[in-house]
Amino acid sequence: MRIDAHQHFWDLSLPRYPWMPEGESVLRRNYLPEDLAPILEANRFDGTVVVQANHAMEETRWLLDLASRHELIRGVVAWVDLTGPSLGAALDECQKHAKFKGVRHIVHDEPDVNWLLREDVIRGLRELARRNIPYDLLLRPAHLPLIPELAERVPGLPMVIDHIAKPLIAEKRMEPWARDLEVVAKIPGMHCKLSGMVTEANHQTWTPEDLRPYVQHVLSLFPPERLMFGSDWPVCLLAGTWKQVLAAFTQACGALPQEQREKILGETAARFYRLD
Repeated sequence: MRIDAHQHFWDLSLPRYPWMPEGESVLRRNYLPEDLAPILEANRFDGTVVVQANHAMEETRWLLDLASRHELIRGVVAWVDLTGPSLGAALDECQKHAKFKGVRHIVHDEPDVNWLLREDVIRGLRELARRNIPYDLLLRPAHLPLIPELAERVPGLPMVIDHIAKPLIAEKRMEPWARDLEVVAKIPGMHCKLSGMVTEANHQTWTPEDLRPYVQHVLSLFPPERLMFGSDWPVCLLAGTWKQVLAAFTQACGALPQEQREKILGETAARFYRLD
């Protein structure tokens, strides 16, 4: 099974997406399953995991409704308010949907760099762990040093790092990202998505060779059983097409045995998110 483990749908009639860059007209339209379906079919992918792009239960309910009506959506990683008093009720509502597969919060936009270690956030994450709900970590390099403590305080929480924690590819900087990721990779069960890299590179001039040092470092730390490919479509359109993202991933990985490649291209995601 080949699964695009990280992409988005959005409808701009829903609450607005405050992270969206001003003037980026390519993103300022609706992106829906019918837009992605021919891309996945042409590239022999069986489906996708859709990940939240907004802190709004309206979006969460909309994505779960889309998933119930579109077979290509194999799972939804949604937003819920981890710190709110209604967290249990929100998770109960989400878990009524068979394709609800995880939770994410846009951590890297929080003004408090230590947001993940706040007591109210830890309480919310412990509730996810109690229910065995995976958590997507949307981070920047500055957040990586927090993750070992987070793993100690919330044992048993299935976690995956999105976008390899957004290293400064455009600046060709490896440290301290590389060193901190090496520590995080030793956490038992930690997963990582090879996704979101082209938008961290120079949007106009990047090549697969710009991504290669970062991808090779990740491959040296995580086995294929803990790695997933994700297109980050349509955000990737700021720097390249879905097809260009897949080609860049392939070239940056280099010659991998087919068995390892297939794990990264879908088998790991299917197991981690328990996709049907």
